[in-house]
Parts: sequence; C-alpha cells; structure tokens
Amino acid sequence: MPVKTVYLLGVIAGITLTGCARSSDSARQKKPNIIFLMADDQCTYSMGCYGNKDVKTPQMDKLASEGIIFDNYYNTTAICMASRATVMTGKYEFRHGTNFEHGDMHQDTWANSYPNLLREVGYFTAFAGKFGFHVEGKGICGSDYDMYGGSDGQTSYETRKNKSMIRYADRFPHSTLSYGAFGQDVIREAVKQNRPFCLSISFKAPHRPVQPDPAFDHIYHGKDFTKPANFGREYSDHLSPQGKTGRQWNRFIDWGYDSEYEKVMAKYNQQVYAIDVAIGMIREELIRQGAEDNTVIIYTSDNGFICGSHGYASKVLPLEESSRAPLIIHDPRSRLAGKNKRCDALTGNIDIAPTILSLAGLPVNGNMDGVNLLPLVDGKKRDVRTSMAFMNTWGPITCTSLTVILRDWKYTYWWYKDATMEPFEEFFDTKNDPLELENLALDPEAGNTLEKMRTRYDKEVSEWKKKAVSYNDYERFGILFDRSVPWPDKVQWLNGSF
Repeated sequence: MPVKTVYLLGVIAGITLTGCARSSDSARQKKPNIIFLMADDQCTYSMGCYGNKDVKTPQMDKLASEGIIFDNYYNTTAICMASRATVMTGKYEFRHGTNFEHGDMHQDTWANSYPNLLREVGYFTAFAGKFGFHVEGKGICGSDYDMYGGSDGQTSYETRKNKSMIRYADRFPHSTLSYGAFGQDVIREAVKQNRPFCLSISFKAPHRPVQPDPAFDHIYHGKDFTKPANFGREYSDHLSPQGKTGRQWNRFIDWGYDSEYEKVMAKYNQQVYAIDVAIGMIREELIRQGAEDNTVIIYTSDNGFICGSHGYASKVLPLEESSRAPLIIHDPRSRLAGKNKRCDALTGNIDIAPTILSLAGLPVNGNMDGVNLLPLVDGKKRDVRTSMAFMNTWGPITCTSLTVILRDWKYTYWWYKDATMEPFEEFFDTKNDPLELENLALDPEAGNTLEKMRTRYDKEVSEWKKKAVSYNDYERFGILFDRSVPWPDKVQWLNGSF
C-alpha cells in the first residue's frame, strides 16, 4: 500500500503533458498508435468538460482541451453487450446480431472487427477489461490479441478475481488502476518491438455494484451534488407508459436516487475519478516512451446513465441521459489539437471502428454502418450524416422500441399495445429542449415536423427489414416496430406463430 500511495500522489499532483499537442514531420510519416478507452455506464454530466462543476476529472478535461469534445454522440443501443459489439464492428445491433437474450456474434462478423483488421496489417494489439460479448467458438477472443487482460461477464472490481489481471493485484487491488498499469505495459512492449499499437481498455467503472477504490474516499467526502433540472418523477408524465415497464423505473427508488442522492452520486463520481487517474497513468507512459506525438486517444462510454432524470435510473431507454454519452478524440497531429474545440455533429458508436481503421490507413469496410470521424477531428467537415437509429430489443417486450435521431430532433415509436396502453410517440427538440421536458408529439402545432420524423422513422424500419441478420431473433422486430402493421398481425409475430 505505501508504494501505491506514493505513486497515486504523484499522479494526482499533476502530470506534465506539454508535449501532447506537438506535431512533427516524423510523427506524421508513421502509422499512429491508437488508444481506445471506454468506461461502463458513464454519463456526460460526470465530467467537468461537459459542464459539471461538481466533479473532478482533470485528466479527462485536459484530454478534451487538447482534442475534440463531441456533444451529440450516441450509443445506438444503450446496453453493454450490444454497444460493445457495435464498437468493435461498426454495425448496428440488428446487423451484428449480438445482445443479451439474443445470441453470440458469428465468427465472420468478428473477423472484420477493428482489432482483427489492425493486427493483420502489423499492429500490436492489446485488450483489457470487460470484453462484453461472446464470439461463437471463440468466447472472449483472448488469442486474437498480442497482449490480453480481458475477462468474461461483468468482470470484478477486485483485480485478483480477474484471472488475466492477477499480476497487477498486489500493486493495484482495485481493478480500475490495474487497467492503467496494463496500458503502461502495452506501450512499453510495443515501443520495444518498434510496432504501432492499438490498445483497447474497457473499464468496469462506474458500473454497479458500487465498489469505489478506497484510495479515493476523500475526493467527494461530504460533497453536495446539484440535481439535474429534470430530476424526479414530476418530469415523467409526458413520457411513454411502455418505458416505465422496465427495471429503469423501479431503480430510481431501489438504488436510492430519490432518498440518498448525494451518497449515490458521490460513489458514482468516485468511480469515475479512478478512471481519470488511470488515464493519467497511460498518458504519463506515452511521454516516458516518447510516443505522445504519434498516439491518438479516443475516450467514451458504452452508454450513458440515468441518475434520477424523469424518475428513472440505469440505461437502455432512448432518453438523452441514457443514449447520449461522452466522446473525446485527441489526435496530436491534427491542426486543431490543443485548441479546446467542440463538435456538434451527429455521431455514434457505429463510427468508432471506421475511425480506427482510417487512423491505421485501412479502407473502411462498405458493410459498416458507421463513418470515419477524422474529417470532424481535423475541422474539414461539420457533419457526417443527417440521421441515425437508436434501438432496444432487450428486456420486457413492452419496453422495446426504435428511435430515429437527428442532430436537433429525436423521435421514438413505442409499438406495444395491451389493455392498459396504446402505441405511443415521443418527439423532442433536443437542441432547444435538451432535458426533454416537452413531448412535441402531444402538441398539435408540431404536425408537419412530426410527420417528417415519422417518415424518417419508417425508412429506418425499412432498413431493418432489408438488412437484419436472419438469426438471433432480429427479423421479427422489423414487423413489431412497423407503424403500418395492424396489431393483430403483430400479435402473430409477438407470439412466434407467424
């Protein structure tokens, strides 16, 4: 413990990263190193750079000031298994066919994931943390990486319980910092071998169960946290009854957001703080190895998290707090590096794999749904798309739905019907109403714009019907989500009697 404490004090005191915004001709001539860091269940309002003055995220904020902050980045499925599979493949869930209660990824899909494609062209590839899904016949794919610290299932906050990370347990008994140490080892080994590297780390934090690293108990001791302006169930009357049938509704009370908000948020943000320290560890090693000028860092989360907004908790739902997530990209070679830039383009987790492939100089597979974000990072484009889909096919069938998202608008069709509820529409102006306090679908004045959003939604349903995988129970959702299919016909698909 004394060694750990001394090390942490050095990290927390401040890491000199003055070289990170530099650019050189030699750096541009080489393939860049790529570091992809992903939190688990981290919302945007857990970070200072996204406007929360109650939290301490110095390394995330520094990374953001040196790179680009994306303000309209969405996970196209807000649950870990499907989201992680999307990140790896650049495909929507209904095209990679992987989620809880559905099934494993097929090997041909995994073969075209960014880690495999980069390794084929000589990148030193490494992964640590929560892999998140299974590939048929390969499990969590440890043999497909040069260095591996991944674990199955939800993983553990106790480093010693993650078999591939046991070597770090004495120095870092809590897993969050063990991943920082793993990252340092990868950087050293790749530099030693003189190979470009692609390091991917999926932190468990701040996912429940709540187990913050006790080394940081002092960070938020006695701290008060400002509740979001849409906090509480008085802001849920305009939302669908279908969305209240999932566990997200009960967890507002079960997890104590209604009664112990300060304590709950202190522990949540403490877990985020540990990730911040791990980022510092990794960036410090880049400097020691002289690799900072040629290493692109991408930071995000597998989904957002609802911490009491509208009287909900957890994720899954298309609400902004759940579907929208942080994204920072720092490319020290970019002309905009170090200029504290933000980007409001509509982007999503389908774009991570294409962006990483483009960084490595590889063509983007035309079978991917995402696009390369580097033109945004370099300031060469303002937009890369006009719309994107968000979907949920997990949990109670009543809570499944499809959403179409534009940069400033969002439309969801809740298709389920029974004796207590009818199909329900949610339509929000997310530019002027980011807290989603007014459902414009209930406003007769929104008729023309609402009809346009319905048309866009119908196009997304059509894409689903044409492109959904023929396995793992995805085809029927093309019928269930269709606004034009009569309820009796949907019942046949619902019951599997079609």
